[in-house]
Amino acid sequence: MPMSTETTADATEIRRKRLTFRSWHRGTREADLIMGRFADRYVPGFTPEQLDRYERLLELSDPDVYNWMTGREPVPAEHDSDVMRLLVASAFSPEKY
Repeated sequence: MPMSTETTADATEIRRKRLTFRSWHRGTREADLIMGRFADRYVPGFTPEQLDRYERLLELSDPDVYNWMTGREPVPAEHDSDVMRLLVASAFSPEKY
C-alpha cells in the first residue's frame, strides 16, 4: 500500500530532525558547531536526494570532513556533491547563521 503524501511529509520531517540532531552531536565541539549550524540553516530546504548525500557525510569521521572543509585534503570524488560544496562554502563564511 503506497504511503500517503502526509505520511511521506511526516517521515521526511522526522528525518530532517534526526539529521539535524546528529549534526549537533558529532563528537567534537568544533564539528558540532560547524555541522549543527549548517544543518539548522540548510537541512530544512534539502530535497530527499540532498538529505541522502548529507546523511552519507554524517557517517564519516570528523577529521576527514574537517580536512575537506578546510582544504587540507581534496574532497574525494564519491563525496564531491552539491551538499559538500555548500558545506565547504558555508563552513568558515563570515556570514552569520
